Amino acid sequence: MPPKKTVSPPSPAAEPVPPKPTGSAKARRSAARLAAVQALYQIELGGTPSETAIGEFVRHRLGQEIDGDRYVSADPQLFADIVRGVMARQADVDQLVTGVLDRQWGLDRMEPILRAILRAGAWELLGNTGVAPHIVINDYIDVGHAFFAGREPGMVNGVLDRIARQLRPEEMATRETRR
Repeated sequence: MPPKKTVSPPSPAAEPVPPKPTGSAKARRSAARLAAVQALYQIELGGTPSETAIGEFVRHRLGQEIDGDRYVSADPQLFADIVRGVMARQADVDQLVTGVLDRQWGLDRMEPILRAILRAGAWELLGNTGVAPHIVINDYIDVGHAFFAGREPGMVNGVLDRIARQLRPEEMATRETRR
C-alpha cells in the first residue's frame, strides 16, 4: 500500500480562492462601486491603508454571505481600480468635486459616506473613460440611495452630472441628443 499523502493547510498569507461570481456583469460592476465607497469610507475614518482595505474586502466581503444573505459578487478589478484611483488622485478628485459645489458647501462639511460616493464617482468620470458617464452617474445615484433616504442622492446626481459635463462634454451632448 502506498504511503498516504499529507496535505499541508494553506498558509494564512495565501490569497483565498474568490467565490464563483454571481449576478450579471452589470450587477457585479454596481456591487464593485458600492464596495469601493465602503472601502473609501473605511480608509478615511479608520485610517486603514488602501491596500489593506482592498485586501480585506476581496478576502472577506466581496461576494460573501453575511448574516445569511448572499451578496452579488463585485468585480474585484473595478473595485480595486476605483479605490486605488481615488487614493492616487485624491487632490484632483477633490478639486473637481469642490469646483461644482455651492460656495457654502465644502467636502469637509459633508458626511464621510457622501464624500466617498462623490470621490468615487468623480474619479470614474476622470479616470475610467471607457464607461459612459450616464452609467457611472446612475450607479452612484443608486449607491446614494443605499445610504440615504433624503436629498443626498439628488445631490450626487447634480454634482456628478456637472463634473461629467466638464470632463466629457461630447459624451454628455451625445446622450442629450439621443433623448
